[in-house]
Amino acid sequence: MSSTALVWFRRDLRLADNLALERARNAHQQIVPVFVWDPDAEGAWAPGAASRWWLHHALVELDARLRQRGSRLIIAQGDTNAELERIVRACSAEAVYWNRLYEPAFVERDKALKAALRGQGLEAVSCGGALLFEPWQLLKSDQTPYLVFTPFWKQMQKRWATPQAAPEPRRLEAPARWPASMPLADLGLLPERNWADGFSQRWEPGELAARRRLNQFVERSVSAYEQGRDRPGDHGTSRLSPHLHFGELSPAQVALALDASGAMPTGKGCWSFLREIAWREFSAHLLFHHPSLPDRALKRPFDHFPWREPAAYAEDLRAWQQGRTGIPMVDAGMRELWTTGWMHNRVRMIVASFLTKNLLIPWQEGAKWFWDTLVDADLANNTAGWQWTAGCGADAAPYFRVFNPVLQGQKFDPDGAYVGRWCPELRDRERKQLHEPVATAAIVDLKASRRRALSAYEAIKSQ
Repeated sequence: MSSTALVWFRRDLRLADNLALERARNAHQQIVPVFVWDPDAEGAWAPGAASRWWLHHALVELDARLRQRGSRLIIAQGDTNAELERIVRACSAEAVYWNRLYEPAFVERDKALKAALRGQGLEAVSCGGALLFEPWQLLKSDQTPYLVFTPFWKQMQKRWATPQAAPEPRRLEAPARWPASMPLADLGLLPERNWADGFSQRWEPGELAARRRLNQFVERSVSAYEQGRDRPGDHGTSRLSPHLHFGELSPAQVALALDASGAMPTGKGCWSFLREIAWREFSAHLLFHHPSLPDRALKRPFDHFPWREPAAYAEDLRAWQQGRTGIPMVDAGMRELWTTGWMHNRVRMIVASFLTKNLLIPWQEGAKWFWDTLVDADLANNTAGWQWTAGCGADAAPYFRVFNPVLQGQKFDPDGAYVGRWCPELRDRERKQLHEPVATAAIVDLKASRRRALSAYEAIKSQ
């Protein structure tokens, strides 16, 4: 007698190396792929507008790929528990499989869901695959989580095991009857604002596009990644971050692309890139062990940091968001973000330092803006990055480190390719002046604001 299982897709929008799908296929004859849109379950961090744009197109591709294999994606909206129970009843399923997420809103909810399903006599199976190591696998000798990256990275290398990546299924057996599904368009994921219309010129969501981008990066760019990743005017980075966030690629697939044998890669570029994957792991582990991280500084003295008041910084915040601060590298980064839904990592640090240290605007304001406008908005990465730059998180930049956007531009955009692309009004400037503040437009004096920031940091250092 055949049995039926639901495979609940979330941020694992791929068919290859999908452990939940693989385990369900091995144990059951019929598979019902399901996606439930339930933003309320994510608390204060429901996907932002740029993320919803990506999600819509990724779901289109996932459904198309499932249909090529004799299946389809069942789409539902509402309370996840209720919708899964409805679909279980409709197709007489015996089990529900899913891949784990590690954000605070999901951890407890998924535990409760598993208990509820099992209480109804159903099999409920959660799987890994979003990370190379589960958050409870890499701990210090006293069984507490790491707060510094370097020892975390060393432990990751010590514990390295050959990644396993299951192939994608050629066919999925359909259930005897399909449950009701709603049209994807009815979820209203696409932003009403037309600013996202240009994203499709720069991005192609989906599993196949993710694989192509990974292959191109490994073939063309990874060998020079160690140096090229800091040059925003070049194409030296992988731009795999949104594909990894939405699970169109697994980190195991990335590791195997860097070294097909599954061993730790040895080339400088591959090693440097794998280290960035390790930073992604580190951030996810931090958030799992410190669930208040998106809202509160890890270093508690920063609860008393003398940030400016909202009424005092409102106009400066808008200028920063709109890329009109008068600081070329900052404005170029913010315009790149608004136009493409992405920003080069080096520039992310520059604009974050400018907001938190030169403008003394709380890091949470920047994190919220990135959350809404980045196609790769990931709660762990976004939070850890902002706290690192602000100096209040794990392994944080020293409090006295204030990124000078002029010097950063001169060092990492020496020919002005990046600033010239996003700030065309500055192209006629002499090269040596290209990264200097625009005297008539700069909203803050860099030197004076640096002194102000250092004074504020000194005030809480003893705490």
